[in-house]
Amino acid sequence: MGLLTPVWNYVDALVPLTARQDALATARYRAFISPRLFGCLASLAGLPVYVAIRGVPTAPEFGVFVWLTIPVLVVYYLARTGRYEAAHILSSLSLTGAVTLVALFSGGLTSFACAWLMIVPLESAVTGSRRLVFAAVAAVLTAVAGLLLLDITGLLPAAAANERVLGAFGLVSACLYGAGLALAAESLSRAGSLLLDEEKCRYRMLARDMSDVILCYGRNGAVLFASPPAEMLFGAPVSGLTGHGLLDRVHVADRPAYLTALADSAALAEERSLEFRIRQDAGAGGPGRYIWVEMMCRPQDGASDSARSNRDVIAVLRDISERKSQEQSLEGARSRSERAGAAKSQLIATMSHELRTPLNAIIGFSEIMMNNAQNSDARTLEYARLINMSGHHLLAVANGVLDVSRLETGNFTVAPESFSPGPAIENCADMLALKAREAGVEIKLRLGRGLPDVTADRRAFNQILINLVSNAIKFNRQGGDVAITAQCEGAQLLLSVEDTGIGIVESDLLRLGEPFFQASSSYDRHYEGSGLGLSIVRGLLELHGGVMEISSRFGEGTRVKIRLPLDCAATAAREQAGPDANISRLIQSTAKNWMKKSA
Repeated sequence: MGLLTPVWNYVDALVPLTARQDALATARYRAFISPRLFGCLASLAGLPVYVAIRGVPTAPEFGVFVWLTIPVLVVYYLARTGRYEAAHILSSLSLTGAVTLVALFSGGLTSFACAWLMIVPLESAVTGSRRLVFAAVAAVLTAVAGLLLLDITGLLPAAAANERVLGAFGLVSACLYGAGLALAAESLSRAGSLLLDEEKCRYRMLARDMSDVILCYGRNGAVLFASPPAEMLFGAPVSGLTGHGLLDRVHVADRPAYLTALADSAALAEERSLEFRIRQDAGAGGPGRYIWVEMMCRPQDGASDSARSNRDVIAVLRDISERKSQEQSLEGARSRSERAGAAKSQLIATMSHELRTPLNAIIGFSEIMMNNAQNSDARTLEYARLINMSGHHLLAVANGVLDVSRLETGNFTVAPESFSPGPAIENCADMLALKAREAGVEIKLRLGRGLPDVTADRRAFNQILINLVSNAIKFNRQGGDVAITAQCEGAQLLLSVEDTGIGIVESDLLRLGEPFFQASSSYDRHYEGSGLGLSIVRGLLELHGGVMEISSRFGEGTRVKIRLPLDCAATAAREQAGPDANISRLIQSTAKNWMKKSA
């Protein structure tokens, strides 16, 4: 441990906590505190010598020595507040004031103390701030002007008799203080150099150890520096990449964009990113191959606006060949999926249209056969009835498939209109009353009073009701009932269809609404159906901004609750995020699972 270690430890303790996190700031504070403390101590130590030479000091002389203790107060102010520039200004003013006070009583401009005026600007030079230097120079010039004015007016006292001794004392003391300032400046410079070397060392380690390539570009895209990982990325030595060696490796088709990105980054002082192809050598004289790289470039800090054309550009290159390969694979898979989906939708739509024509003829002829009962025997009538029922069933399946296809492709046209939901629900109940009586099921209506009108597609609303009530009748028991409830909740119409049928197991609830999914999927199931009803209901509801909730207990019954906005057109307009928002929503909720099922 050195003899001065306790002293430096004391100086470091005076550095504010806010400055100790930065090594360079700590060095600046030490350079400020050290000469002032030691200078003050030297002045106080020189007081006995001054008394031995001059005798007992007069009141002004004693005031000067008191004034020399001000630097200690300035150091205390800095340690408490951490205000570096304000402390420097106070120090310059106190030193200028002390020198001026001594000069007033020792000959004015010819005083030995005037040599100290040159120390004031030098003292502020270690701050690295032009503003503080100009403030110190202004203080010195003000003091000189004041002394000159007093000298001209003859208000200054005569010079001391022992002027040579005092002059020598002033010069020696100024030199010693200047030496302290020089040592402080040297210490500050050495600290800055050490920090810079450490920073460079860290950057070298970072550039060497990181997998990305760091490049420094000069004018016209010439490479000035390339980090060591460039050899691994390009399969060539770094010396072969400097200059325009890297440009020669860029794919010809990508060179214009490559040079434009570098030029824009330098000229506009903005970050640029680019993906391009570059040749990678295979080694041993191989032909090499092109790989995809991503470049992020930005101008080097510190260049002035007048030197934009000469501004260096720092770039980071990263190999993205694997990511590009994955993107191309995903793009190919997406394109194939879109083509397959479009072809499948077109096929289903065409088949549905083609099936409807002969089915309508079959249904029509079977009805003619059933109406001519007097000309047919019982077996013929039974066959005609079966043909008619099968034809209606197949037509319903074809219509359901066509509706799902329209929903999936976004071709289902919605024509909102204002109508009363009460009569529409009653019409649906009347339409399915015969089917309910044949199944031994009773339909109960529970409509709230004063139901407001809704703005929706009337045909879609009827189709939603028919599908829900038909399912409730089909999956009910003999003697059961179907309750249709409608009421208004805020800006929504709450519609519920509840049955007392067989119910649904909990594992199947989450999949209800998927196209072609049925809770009983075996081929010998008791109930007919294609599994499209709830899927169509969900799709039509989403087109109107509505939602569907299904709750059920196996063996006890099922309740389907739907919430439909009273003004579906306004709700859809608010929720629309783009021209294909409805299509995207339907694809996510129905068509995606349906395509998977169909595949």
